Amino acid sequence: MGSSNSSPPPPSLEYDRPWRSINWSEDGQKLLKTVTNFQPGNQEVNPLRILLHGPVGAGKSSFFNSVNSAFQGYITTRALANSSLNAEKTFTVQCKTYKVKNERAGSFLPFAFTDIAGMDKNFGIKTNDIIQLLNGHINDGYTFNPVKPITKEDPKYNNNPILKDKIHCLVAVLPANTVSMINEEMIWQMREVREKARDLGIPQAIVMTKVDEACPLVKKDLKKIYTSKKIKQKMEECSFKLGVPVSCIYPVKNYHEEHATNTTADILILDALKNILNFASDYVDDQVDS
Repeated sequence: MGSSNSSPPPPSLEYDRPWRSINWSEDGQKLLKTVTNFQPGNQEVNPLRILLHGPVGAGKSSFFNSVNSAFQGYITTRALANSSLNAEKTFTVQCKTYKVKNERAGSFLPFAFTDIAGMDKNFGIKTNDIIQLLNGHINDGYTFNPVKPITKEDPKYNNNPILKDKIHCLVAVLPANTVSMINEEMIWQMREVREKARDLGIPQAIVMTKVDEACPLVKKDLKKIYTSKKIKQKMEECSFKLGVPVSCIYPVKNYHEEHATNTTADILILDALKNILNFASDYVDDQVDS
């Protein structure tokens, strides 16, 4: 009898059971209603300010666009984003705050995203500028200088920020497909920002983008995201690099090539947003109480 030359089967890409629970059968409209009806614990601090930061090309602007698309029901591009194929330099150059319209009420929802230049060794935002943002010292419209951070003499510098001017939740945006290749200098810069936010008591989370490019299982079926061994491994890697607990890391798929929204992607995006808003609201309550 000849020996068999057949190769062993490839290792499974997924677990038998989900490692994080999410109700896929839940109507996306139900989650949308929950987030739409969200109200901060302190109405004097409205909107809650969420700062998105991370490497060039991670998908910060695209995440806001995806959040906005989930609420509007169609693909939106209010925050100009660059193609991931051409992401050597940051596309965002100004500090800009984006609100989301509440179409039913003819007003804005009580949260806003601050979009900033990506972090990069040569052309990105300076770490000190992000720290100034955390403290509320930089007004909308400031153009980031890759050579030097903002000074107190700049007309966009806010000398006397109050709680509503400050950041209420810091969100790092990291790409699942290339997180392993982010250089140590970049990680050090992001940890420096994280430690400053910690000292200020500001809550933190990670939105992990490009999950479809990191795992073929998820690329085929987005609902496999919480049974994917690869996605869990990437989340643990993000946690190890930045020190953010896995429980505060939210894998999502941004809209970037779709022509219409879909319920599965919306559920992931809105679930991440719901938790981020709770973190921000708790922080504001704590600041007012103290």
